[in-house]
Amino acid sequence: MHPKLKEFHQCRLEETAKALRKNNFAAHVVETAQDAKELILGTLLPECKPGSVSFGGSMTLAENGIYEAVKAVPGLKIFDTYNYSLPPAEMVELRRQALLADLFITSTNAVTEQGALVNLDGTGNRVASLTFGPKKVIVVAGRNKLCPDEFSAMEHIRSLAAPVNAARLSKKTPCVSTHRCEDCLSPERICNTWTITVKSAPKERTVVVLVNEDMGF
Repeated sequence: MHPKLKEFHQCRLEETAKALRKNNFAAHVVETAQDAKELILGTLLPECKPGSVSFGGSMTLAENGIYEAVKAVPGLKIFDTYNYSLPPAEMVELRRQALLADLFITSTNAVTEQGALVNLDGTGNRVASLTFGPKKVIVVAGRNKLCPDEFSAMEHIRSLAAPVNAARLSKKTPCVSTHRCEDCLSPERICNTWTITVKSAPKERTVVVLVNEDMGF
């Protein structure tokens, strides 16, 4: 990548972090996914001293080793909602229990330059924990998640994140073929609950880690 392009992304991330802080989020900007992992393990986890941790479904966390690294921390009770070998009823119950973890770690579908988080969820467990329940939330987002405003964030999700996730999960939905949201009636639809988090409440409950790399969808 040309240094000026990386500098461009860095400036956008820094400005977005300022907007997030204005909206009562804590915000950090790091260069790489490895830096994000080190920030979480070396600073954020020790600061909040959680006894239990849960995770939102996220390729950002899985592909960059953050999920496995946190799972390996001694003494943490892990609500492992990534364990897809569980029967459906047990998975639902585990997700219910995870709503009361001390710390919830997830990504977000989009971050606006005005400092809001925009998400579209299937069953709603991810956005439920994002908005209420766990004492602390850490959100990790790559530069590809940045969008100018809420409208463009929703379009990004409809036209890219949702179809790619449906395909990744082998869902039988129209978007897998058309590569964009069709607002379908499929029983396997994964797009059911929108949330727009415009401020962190309480202040700094939600910590956003912005990464100057593409991560996830």
